[in-house]
Amino acid sequence: MSRGSNAGFDRHITIFSPDGRLYQVEYAFKAITQSGLTSIGVRGTDAAVVVTQKKVQDKLVDPSTLTNMFKLTPSIGCVMTGHSADSRSQVHRARLEAGEWKYKFGYDITADMLCRRLSDICQVYTQNAEMRPLGCSMMLIAIDPQLGPVLYKCDPAGYYCGFRATSVGAKHTEANSYLEKKLKKKPELSPDRAVQMGITCLSSVLSMDFKPSELEVGIVTKDNPKFRTLSEAEIDEHLVAISERE
Repeated sequence: MSRGSNAGFDRHITIFSPDGRLYQVEYAFKAITQSGLTSIGVRGTDAAVVVTQKKVQDKLVDPSTLTNMFKLTPSIGCVMTGHSADSRSQVHRARLEAGEWKYKFGYDITADMLCRRLSDICQVYTQNAEMRPLGCSMMLIAIDPQLGPVLYKCDPAGYYCGFRATSVGAKHTEANSYLEKKLKKKPELSPDRAVQMGITCLSSVLSMDFKPSELEVGIVTKDNPKFRTLSEAEIDEHLVAISERE
């Protein structure tokens, strides 16, 4: 058992280490960063946007069957970062919860209630020995009837809150500091500017130029509150606008 300070404390999810840490939960966060993908969420004045990389690992894979963007209800969409199998499981649970809410109460669930419910479930996974935390993080966007555009993030520890902009994945610290700088003066972000900010943030932290096929963009706007993903042609228009502006 001579494995340094965390000897044995990472074997069991329900055991705190002497310095008050749950190693299995920390490893779940590490699994998200190890996935190699970075996702960005930006909340504009009348739109909310999520942008993520699309990596096709194998030349034989059909790229149209791969996605990290999921529609949970007609108006709530999400981007998943981390283990893809865990992500699908969490998306399935989110859809069940949303359907149950609609059946019980007769109206669509709001993004913050859905995020809270999923966070509660994630938190239970950190205290039951027969479960393991999910190695994925969910970013939700929607147009709230009262609040307008909203952006929420839920992590494996069961913590959630709303954001003006956030990132998750491989280079999330660099992306967060980039977004902090850009949003310091609280600029008015139109839907197009929000999409372009998300793409430029990814480009700058990963130091690479993207092709339209290497990105996925999900958006909800006040004019069109239904969640939709942008086509490659629309993403290309944004990339052209960014290169012209620079």
